This record gives sequence, C-alpha cells and structure tokens, in this order.
Amino acid sequence: MARASENAAARDTAGGGERRANPALTSRAAILAVVVCAIALSLAYPVREYIAQRQEIAELQAEEREARKQVEQLAQRKQQLGDKSYIEREAKRRLHYCMPGEKCYIVLDGGGGNGQQTSPGGPASRPPWYETLWRSVETADRPR
Repeated sequence: MARASENAAARDTAGGGERRANPALTSRAAILAVVVCAIALSLAYPVREYIAQRQEIAELQAEEREARKQVEQLAQRKQQLGDKSYIEREAKRRLHYCMPGEKCYIVLDGGGGNGQQTSPGGPASRPPWYETLWRSVETADRPR
C-alpha cells in the first residue's frame, strides 16, 4: 500500500508537481443540478393543478350522485301524485274531504286524532286562531 502511494506521488511530481481539480466535472454537476431544479419547478405547478382538478372532479361526481338521488325521489313523488287513489287518501287525511255518499266523522278529543296525549299548557291547549280573533272583536266592542 505504501508503494502505491509513492508511485502516485511520483507521477504527480512528474506532471508538474501540482494536482489539478477536474473543473469539467464540477461544472457538469452544477449544470445537472440546475436542469433538475428547472424540471422540478416546471412540473410543480401542473402537478398541483392536476391534483386540484382531480379533487374538484371527485366533488362534482359526489354532487351529481346527490342530484341523481334527488331526481329519483322527485320522480317517485311525481308518480305518487299521479295516482288517483293516493290523492284521494291524502285529501281525506289532510283536508278531511268526504266522497259523495260517505259519512265522515271528525273526533275532537284534544289528542290531535293520532292517539297522542298532550300536556296541559302545551300547544294543543291554545284555542284555534279564529276563537282568539272572535274574542278580540268582542273585547273591542265592549264599552269601557
């Protein structure tokens, strides 16, 4: 090992005695580093935009699924509203309509007609709006 280092030192002194750094290697490395940085910088913005667009596409697809669900529900509702028996049932239930020849009864038990018990002082204990209106008219007619 010692002999190899002596031979290398002898060659260096034979070539002028100075050891010369390879400037081409360092300039090549610098150029390569600049090129790599330029490529990385030029790709950073498009990659970011690509990721943002993919996220936006995913959000729009989710919105589309929700809209399709809503359209499906509305189509079912439209089909229901086109059914004559459904309309008759709803008119009887909501508006208390009676078909000709039927005898309809409305039970006023204070329970709302659905079997639920209401607490005293709750919203069911308030008189209907027309009674409140009539009482205010009567009160306004009284002399003071």
